[in-house]
Amino acid sequence: MSFTVFLGNLPTWVTADDIKQWLAAEDLVADAVKVIRNHETQESKGFAFVEAPTNDEMQSIIRRFDRAPLEDRLLRANPAQPPKGKDAPRAAAAPASQQPAAPNALRTEPRPDRKKRGGRNREQSPRSAFAAELAKVL
Repeated sequence: MSFTVFLGNLPTWVTADDIKQWLAAEDLVADAVKVIRNHETQESKGFAFVEAPTNDEMQSIIRRFDRAPLEDRLLRANPAQPPKGKDAPRAAAAPASQQPAAPNALRTEPRPDRKKRGGRNREQSPRSAFAAELAKVL
């Protein structure tokens, strides 16, 4: 079972060693710390994952670092969510012959409920004064 903490809103200069030092200063234990970096620039993306050995240790890390001030920001700490994306379970796709056809796949004439600009359905009345001014310009 994984006890991983998401630690967010970090300044870009923060390293895994910095986080390990912060944890040690508070007598908190982490099995691993991973600061997430941009693959191209190697600059921190501003968040990290801290693996705790137990649920109690995970909760202690969250209590200590959630909303803790660092420079001009407040850190965020909460239990990490399971990854979404390529490792997430997928539903089996039906063969193409059994999938329904796209409703507009053969449509060639414009739809009467859409305006020509951008093909998007635009509301008739703006929601705010800013939207009203923007509508005048567009």
